Amino acid sequence: MIENGLEAPRGDRRRFVGGAMASGLLLGGSAALAAAATVESSEGGATRKLVRPADAPSADKGYSPAIIAEGRRLLFISGQGPHDLKADMETQIRQTFDKIGVILKEAGGSFANVVIIRSFWVHLLRDLATFRKVRLDYLVEPYPASTAVGTPELAIPGLELEIEAVAVI
Repeated sequence: MIENGLEAPRGDRRRFVGGAMASGLLLGGSAALAAAATVESSEGGATRKLVRPADAPSADKGYSPAIIAEGRRLLFISGQGPHDLKADMETQIRQTFDKIGVILKEAGGSFANVVIIRSFWVHLLRDLATFRKVRLDYLVEPYPASTAVGTPELAIPGLELEIEAVAVI
């Protein structure tokens, strides 16, 4: 990693990223940090704090515009899908969240550690309302940041949704 034009030792990455987050470098400056709300959560040594600027969109419950997270480890969960591709969409979404939950538990975390969820949908407009309802049964405040993307197809034939996550543990 290069910091101030010099190669930084590997162990300094965490300090660099933590310092950049604390200074607002990664969040767009001090205004973003000043807008941090009081909703905070901690689990297993990791903390998450909601960032909600006054002009941030709030299309629905179950997500935050941004999260400030501190912890010892980052867990990147690859896109997961349901076990039963023929089940109704609510069941498929629950099966997918259940798979993510197993991975989180195996890594020593829970949904309280998730800082961002990305979901990919073959039928975004049809299925988004169901996703928004179901995610409230799994995610906890402060809710993770979230992005939903519509796509014409996913990597596995017949797969209509895929959810990936990042957690700080």
